[in-house]
Amino acid sequence: MRTAREYIPGLSLLVVGAGLARVAGARVPGVNELLVAIVIGVVLTNAVGIPTWMRRGVRTHNLWLGAGIVLMGASLALDTIVESGAVVVVSVLAVTLFTLVYVEALARGVFGLGERLGSLLAAGSSICGVSAVVAVAGSIEAKEEHLAYAAATVLLFDAITLLAYPVIGRVLELPAQVFGMWAGLSMFSTGPVVAVGFEHSSAAGQWATVTKLTRNALIGVVAVGYATYYARRRMDTDGSSSVQWRELWDRFPKFVLGFLALALIASAGVFSAGQLASMETAYGWLFLLAFVGLGTDLELQKLRCAGVRPVLVVLLAFATVSVVSLAGLLTVVG
Repeated sequence: MRTAREYIPGLSLLVVGAGLARVAGARVPGVNELLVAIVIGVVLTNAVGIPTWMRRGVRTHNLWLGAGIVLMGASLALDTIVESGAVVVVSVLAVTLFTLVYVEALARGVFGLGERLGSLLAAGSSICGVSAVVAVAGSIEAKEEHLAYAAATVLLFDAITLLAYPVIGRVLELPAQVFGMWAGLSMFSTGPVVAVGFEHSSAAGQWATVTKLTRNALIGVVAVGYATYYARRRMDTDGSSSVQWRELWDRFPKFVLGFLALALIASAGVFSAGQLASMETAYGWLFLLAFVGLGTDLELQKLRCAGVRPVLVVLLAFATVSVVSLAGLLTVVG
């Protein structure tokens, strides 16, 4: 009981911050509530400071994020992905692979960032935003400040694209399929993708959702790939010649398995529409709790060491992928 009571103050802080972020997202048009949540955490840790007696509860944010990712798997309709056709699948595979390699090359070769921070930025840019950042962070033992910075960078671009994409779609008069697939291929997080898709039209919203969920399905593959790479690197350093599967299992983020399992169950039609809606509401709140906590890891004194380089890496990669994918879609399906 004494241990449980030690978590209550910090958890209460996360709950209050999540509630404020939800209100801001509902009442202010165009505001991403997840970005507000992380900003609240940033303000708390830098302007106010987190008291020692609150820190234990605040640091549970990784638990809530992992639980949210598991529940998010219910929104992954595998049968819909299969029916979406070769164009979506091939486009997603090509863009994902290109983005992973491009961001890694920019981060390490051009901007001189640490390899783990570069990998987090690559995962977030190529797969599904913060969810991919967290999945990969768990498998490569990334520092918490790197995780928080990568998450904040991804959410910054989510906020920008949430406002910019509908304007670009109207100015260029993009067809529904082109706009929906473009959003699904180049934007980072699922919520903003779906929002801008349906803001354009119902058809665009459907294409955006299918395309984005196809990208989301690669989260497990990428997490395992990074876990294997970093585990092998560490073992080679230690003098071991091969990867031990026990080591990989210990490093692998177990919530990714829950995510994939729930996706399979949901695709089998086990859950009702009401149950799916409840799970969506639940993981939305879990993400808000987690992002307030993640924001508290963004201590500006520490982040000054990284500077603007991570943002520039993602900016260059995003601009390239956005332009190239739109040009390709206009040629193939436009």
